Amino acid sequence: MTMHIDVMDLVAKLKSSEEAFVLATVVRTVSVTAAKAGAKAIIRPDGTIAAGWIGGGCARGAVLRAATQSLRDGKARLVSIQPGDLLADLGVKPGEAREGVQFARNMCPSQGTMDVFIEPVLPRPTLVVFGASPVALALVSQARPLGFNVTLAAPMDDLVETTDADHVVDGYGIDPDAPGERYLVVSTQGRGDEAALKAAVAARADYIGFVGSHRKMAALKQELAEDGVSLTALDHVKGPAGLDLGAITPEEIALSVLAEIISIRRRGQRDETAQQA
Repeated sequence: MTMHIDVMDLVAKLKSSEEAFVLATVVRTVSVTAAKAGAKAIIRPDGTIAAGWIGGGCARGAVLRAATQSLRDGKARLVSIQPGDLLADLGVKPGEAREGVQFARNMCPSQGTMDVFIEPVLPRPTLVVFGASPVALALVSQARPLGFNVTLAAPMDDLVETTDADHVVDGYGIDPDAPGERYLVVSTQGRGDEAALKAAVAARADYIGFVGSHRKMAALKQELAEDGVSLTALDHVKGPAGLDLGAITPEEIALSVLAEIISIRRRGQRDETAQQA
């Protein structure tokens, strides 16, 4: 019971700190196995077991391999570790997957069977919104229910109303090398455009969007290029940001930008799934 409480306490802490991990749970055992149903373990991305226990070396290798795969593709999976003769009876080979079950061979003398559910827990994707414009505030309010961890970066003097962003940065000084999925949107709309865009292109991101016209985007690119900003970096900015929905109001523009981000994000995940099929 103490081990279980320790595991669940750590689960809460890792979720709160937005760290990736796998929760492995033994859901069924047959015959003699070291771990029994209900045993849990937390597995970090580097393959270490941070807390809990799901058995010895007979099961650990297969579980750790499945955990690595789950963190890579974001999908839960069931691993069934069985003696070689039982796998042969089922007509499956070690490493083969069938009907949602991934099979592995138990090499231990005990010859027991253990089924382990592998559940990846991934950090929320991050949306960084530069600016305190009406579109910026609409982006913050719409993005959080969609599962984004939202940071609003803007001079506090520009922020005339409260925001429900997860994090607020005074100015545009975000961490340029923050890990994980990250989408940046510059929605300063005339107040600090150059500074915000310069900070955005200097940061690692899966997407950078600029809320403004083609003409405004072209003028800013020229200004920043003359100031020494790489044209290659500037070419990664989508401006105007958002899908062409005919949006007019700040809320509609924010919706079009988030629709574009979700389209890019899900397209990448669908491509990964197609390659694995």
